[in-house]
Amino acid sequence: MPKKRLGAEQIVTKLRQVEVLQSQGKSVAAACRKLVWPSRATTGTERNAVV
Repeated sequence: MPKKRLGAEQIVTKLRQVEVLQSQGKSVAAACRKLVWPSRATTGTERNAVV
């Protein structure tokens, strides 16, 4: 069964969320990880990330 694709509004929402996280000092990679795996972002992945 194929995965559902994100709609245009969902993509824009995710991009805005990344911009907010970047303004808070997160890297693009860390912001993307937080959006893709919200539960994993708080388990130390950001602490070990190279900035």
